[in-house]
Amino acid sequence: MGSAMSKSLTLTVNGEPRVIALDDPRVTLLDLLRERLGLTGTKKGCDRGQCGACTVLVDGRRVNSCLALAVSLDGAAVTTIEGLAQGDALHPVQAAFIDHDGFQCGFCTPGQIMSAVGLIREAQTGDDPERVREAMSGNLCRCGAYIGITEAVLDAQARMRGEAA
Repeated sequence: MGSAMSKSLTLTVNGEPRVIALDDPRVTLLDLLRERLGLTGTKKGCDRGQCGACTVLVDGRRVNSCLALAVSLDGAAVTTIEGLAQGDALHPVQAAFIDHDGFQCGFCTPGQIMSAVGLIREAQTGDDPERVREAMSGNLCRCGAYIGITEAVLDAQARMRGEAA
């Protein structure tokens, strides 16, 4: 494709405004993040929207970045796993995943954490572990760390409300 087909895209990625020239309108947000912006924390699992390893937040909402065309997100704010911590201070969800062994191999962990951050923001589950499991069901863990993941989400939710951990 020639430069005449190039489209300029403006995104705010982890708080930083970015202007990106897209030569191919078919590039996914996942590939843009990993290959063009070097943000490799977001993982490519199934590349079909079924595993959740690629979950990021777009304007605060959980999105499977492998299914989102970058060109359709002009003007959006994207938060990836790299954008959660504040310097050396982990986000409460990251800290809770460590405290509750919410991961084993770690491949799905960035997507799990981003999904958990979005889920807590949605405030739909309360303190019900079953509702948390249901709301996180789009994120698969081949190692089976689901008990730790659920405990981490509930703990992080409490921390973010200012309750004692």
